[in-house]
Amino acid sequence: MKQARRWLLLAAALVLLPQAAYAQKKKPKPAPAPAPASADTGTPAAPVDADAPAASAAPAGGTPAAPADADATATPGGTPAAGADTGGGVDICQITPDAPQCAAAKEINFSAEAKKTVHAEVYAVQQQYVIKAQRFEIMPYWSFTLNDQFVSHPGPGLALNYYLTQVLAVGIDGVWYGGLNGEADFNFQNRRAARIAVPLNNYQFSGDVNFTYVPLYGKFAGFGDFIFNYDGYILGGVGVIQTEPVAVIDPDNRKFSWNTNVDFDFGIGFRIFFTRWLAADLEVRDLIYQETLESLSIAQNPLDQSKWTDSNHPITNDVQLQVGLSIFLPTSFEYKLPK
Repeated sequence: MKQARRWLLLAAALVLLPQAAYAQKKKPKPAPAPAPASADTGTPAAPVDADAPAASAAPAGGTPAAPADADATATPGGTPAAGADTGGGVDICQITPDAPQCAAAKEINFSAEAKKTVHAEVYAVQQQYVIKAQRFEIMPYWSFTLNDQFVSHPGPGLALNYYLTQVLAVGIDGVWYGGLNGEADFNFQNRRAARIAVPLNNYQFSGDVNFTYVPLYGKFAGFGDFIFNYDGYILGGVGVIQTEPVAVIDPDNRKFSWNTNVDFDFGIGFRIFFTRWLAADLEVRDLIYQETLESLSIAQNPLDQSKWTDSNHPITNDVQLQVGLSIFLPTSFEYKLPK
């Protein structure tokens, strides 16, 4: 029991002894004694701190001497030279003077460079790749029929447009179908097997006056870094189309002539520019008109021409796909507004 008490007292003494040492107040440092007066000037000499490093000896006259390497670490204006040790560690230019940043520091005047005006080459709103205003567009193309499974009406076409503004153009368009109409083999097989005939019509030509509006413009990347510029447009106009009924009900007696009908056309197109004057063009157009069809019945007098055609003139939609090229003239232009 007595042994346990002794060990407890010893442990308490070990714990309390450091605490007592920490609680002692720090003794104030005695004031330095006044320095003796200088023999030459009678002025008291500066106090000397025994813990401070020894200062360099001052030359005659009382001016402190400059450090031995003052010329190597400072410029005449007082600014540390490139590669000097400023007290934060060894400069990289002292170890490798040929480093790129050390050579650049000697060749570039950063103060002068900071005052220069920077002209940015990337703009928030870019100029359009092609200026179409006050330019002519010549668009040769080839037309295909999309919605007639009984007879096809392919043919070459040509469109001439003049752009009044960047987005608005007026022009004429024409397609020649003569001699290129093709009847599907299905018609002949159907007539021979089922004795059912479908009225058919051939086209000679069509011509329209159109207005074009370009609401869409953009670009996309393709074939690596090549940038393609494109635009999308819509058009509408009025014109004529010349058609002829094909005699399939009574081909022995009926002979038809060409009829000229008024049509309204509406379309939508897409252009991809290869240069500032050449583009590929893809367009879908619908020609709407009243068609004259062959009558499905034979009158008592087969030679009565008034009974050869149907009295009804249905509305016909001739939907065409046009693939061509757009050529803009003149081939060059100048931007009126700066970037």
